[in-house]
Amino acid sequence: MGRPHDAISLHTLANGVRVVALATPHLQTAGVSVFVRVGSAHESRALNGIGHVLEHMAFKGTSERSAHRVNLDAEMLGAEVNAHTDKDHTAYHMRGLGEHAPRFVAMLADIVRHATFPDDELAREREVLLQEVAEVEDDPVTVAYQLFDHACWATHPAAQPVIGQRRVIERCTREQLAAHVHLHYTGANIVVAAAGAIDPAAVLRAAEAGFGDMPRGQPNELPAADYAGGTRVKRMDVGRQMHLVMGYPVAGRADTDVAVDVAAAVLGDGMSSPLLAELREKRGLVYHAACNADRFEFGGQLAIEASFAPQHLDTVLGQVASLMRSQAERIETVDLERARNQVIVRLLRADERVTQRLEDAALDLFALGRVRGVAERLARVREVSGEQVRASFQRMLKAGTSVAVTGSVGRAATRRVEQALAESAAAGVAPAEIKRR
Repeated sequence: MGRPHDAISLHTLANGVRVVALATPHLQTAGVSVFVRVGSAHESRALNGIGHVLEHMAFKGTSERSAHRVNLDAEMLGAEVNAHTDKDHTAYHMRGLGEHAPRFVAMLADIVRHATFPDDELAREREVLLQEVAEVEDDPVTVAYQLFDHACWATHPAAQPVIGQRRVIERCTREQLAAHVHLHYTGANIVVAAAGAIDPAAVLRAAEAGFGDMPRGQPNELPAADYAGGTRVKRMDVGRQMHLVMGYPVAGRADTDVAVDVAAAVLGDGMSSPLLAELREKRGLVYHAACNADRFEFGGQLAIEASFAPQHLDTVLGQVASLMRSQAERIETVDLERARNQVIVRLLRADERVTQRLEDAALDLFALGRVRGVAERLARVREVSGEQVRASFQRMLKAGTSVAVTGSVGRAATRRVEQALAESAAAGVAPAEIKRR
């Protein structure tokens, strides 16, 4: 049920740049984002991380404006400026008053198209980026997710970390950054998106002025990532807990089947979900556990995470595996209703956040060539049946498990993981107390 006064306006410029405007008149602010269809999964191993360096350096000066001026121009309007890099895209954002949306488009065009990557700024930013890498390297949960990517996708570029490699950050040059822009920042790979209190016609004119003369280029399509599966373990002396990320492959963004999203909510969204009810409320094994489905252009993952004392590893693995099998056998009516409503509320909350609406629209365009409205998304969730969700669990189990473990890990952890999963699989069915939920 979308707001009736919301409207989606979509235009494609002659060079392939797509401009989407999501007018929301009841707001007074607006967000503008430029999405580029390039991320860490598009990078070679030798240059893994260059896109993340570029995202930082884009704000360090353009052919017309210094780094100070880039920030001052935004802040004089009261606007926020930000950016992020992901596995399959990069995005640059501004948010402020709706009347300034066309100016935001022009400012972002300058940043995205005309950054100069000064050597002195690059030298300073290296230190910032290396501190960010060190922070990631010290975080066992983030490292667990990186290892989980390797377990899932092996040698596919999707397994590479978005933050990149230290050696790339330390050695990449302004010439390499410029070459990356020249190769990937082309009309066929750009979406200019605006939402909020905007004038769609004014946004379109600004996008034409700022991006209309870009070279078209070719779409940066990614090949599907073949699922590998397996176990990755890393000891990290940063605490007394063990951190687990365990999961299975799911379809990528181009697949509009939402059964897997409901499946993730069925298993582990909320304290009453089987995952939390069993691991935390009943057994006291964990303080935190969660389940989510992440979809990218090349594929997706259902990821289950938990942190616990090392002595509980075998029990946690066995219980999670049993819960997965239980859902593959039967989806309880109460769990299906709970999960559908949780996904519906999540979609509605996302639709109320300007930045999230922009990202959803842009990634829809990259994956599907169209923008799905919230009404379409909600209808699909409401139509999902228990049988469809159960089939999703069955497909995941058939593909096999990927496991990453970090933290207070003993020497025999890999063997313990593999043995616990084998014993759980040999059991064949979930414990009776789980099946009675």
